[in-house]
Amino acid sequence: MQTENLAEKQAWKLLENSILYYQGRPIGTVAAGDSSQAALNYDRCFVRDFVPSALLFLIQGRYDIVRNFLEEALKLQPKENQLNAYSPGRGLIPGSFKVETINGEEFLEADFGEHAIARVTAVDSCLWWIIILHAYVKATKDINFALQPHFQQGILLIMELCLATRFDMYPTLLVPDGACMIHRRLGIYGYPLEIQALFYAALRAARKLLICAGDEEIVRGIDNRLPLLRDHIRHHYWINMNRLNAIYRFKGEEYGHTAVNLFNIYSNSIPYCNLTSWLSKHGGYLAGNVGPSQLDTRFFSLGNLMAIISSLASEQQSQAIMNLIEEQWEDLVGEMPMKICFPALEKEEYRILTGCDPKNMPWSYHNGGSWPVLMWLLTAAAQKTGRTSIAKRAIEIAQIRLTNDQWPEYYDGTRGLLIGKRARRYQTWTITGFLLAKELIRNPAHLELISFGEFDLDSASQICEL
Repeated sequence: MQTENLAEKQAWKLLENSILYYQGRPIGTVAAGDSSQAALNYDRCFVRDFVPSALLFLIQGRYDIVRNFLEEALKLQPKENQLNAYSPGRGLIPGSFKVETINGEEFLEADFGEHAIARVTAVDSCLWWIIILHAYVKATKDINFALQPHFQQGILLIMELCLATRFDMYPTLLVPDGACMIHRRLGIYGYPLEIQALFYAALRAARKLLICAGDEEIVRGIDNRLPLLRDHIRHHYWINMNRLNAIYRFKGEEYGHTAVNLFNIYSNSIPYCNLTSWLSKHGGYLAGNVGPSQLDTRFFSLGNLMAIISSLASEQQSQAIMNLIEEQWEDLVGEMPMKICFPALEKEEYRILTGCDPKNMPWSYHNGGSWPVLMWLLTAAAQKTGRTSIAKRAIEIAQIRLTNDQWPEYYDGTRGLLIGKRARRYQTWTITGFLLAKELIRNPAHLELISFGEFDLDSASQICEL
């Protein structure tokens, strides 16, 4: 108990030290406080990194930090179409921002991919921004904040971007490799589960908040897309033994409305031998990606957990995902919650799909590394499904090691026993992932800030319950 209290006390202090100030006001948290290495881009406030920080501040009643973050990030959103193809598109929220000073005057420098690896634009930042705004309204009960014209316009621009006419006929969101938490090349281009789960949650949040923008077409677009996206993911992405048997007997080269194998998945591309020994009778999960002749059977944690939290996965599927995590504990959790994906790409597949990325070597970083930040998502999913024993077990494993290891960004190895080879210490979202998990265990009511119930079109237009 004493060790547990010391870990929390240290974590809260480190969180306080990570707060970023702009013109005397707190506006976010920096990515890491590791002074032993060059800052690189770890002195920036990343939108995705700030999510657990924002939820903690809302739980504490420190609404000003989250409010300032939402306002400043919105100011950085391009409001007009750019003539230069290298400029950020209308409606984007930057992946990160940094406080710069010139001639004694502070300003925010936004990053839309210019400072990112391979210059990939972060698609998830727009979606997370809306989710944080929804959480802020739920916590403060201040719907008027989101009803301000510039906030309504900001939400509308993001929705226009997501619901735009495109060369596609699926309800999912098409994105390039590296556009989300997995921001280095890992073969997730197309329709990665993480983006679809965040897209669904953002649509749910936007439908609650987009009230006064006066654009009925966008509202209808959201209402039309939500059930289609939900049903598409629940059917085409779901993998359990029954579904695996169906895929195993798929015929290829089918045409027209009678086609069963809609995506022309070639059954020989599926690693049946590994999957049949890994999947249990009562376990299942959502595939990492589905597209033309593509079924990525890797387990991606953030997408599956967020699918539970947002009710993108059905109640039965959610329980099956938690069953799988419990049954395959050594593979998915091991000695540090939890694997970002499983299994890792190895040998020739690693060389081809990652481009021989040395940071993404097998069982490291995004390629099968273990990320403590995922602890809060695991805890939220466990709360949502009534499986809190899973979360408590994960927290108990992590808390002693995190303190002793100085809160690293990620861990390496098949069981997460090694501190990441290039991991930063005092990583803010490692700290906040631990603290938020603890808060969710103490008070399950906090789950309401981030969770959604089953989608019901009749109640979709109701303002957040205050």
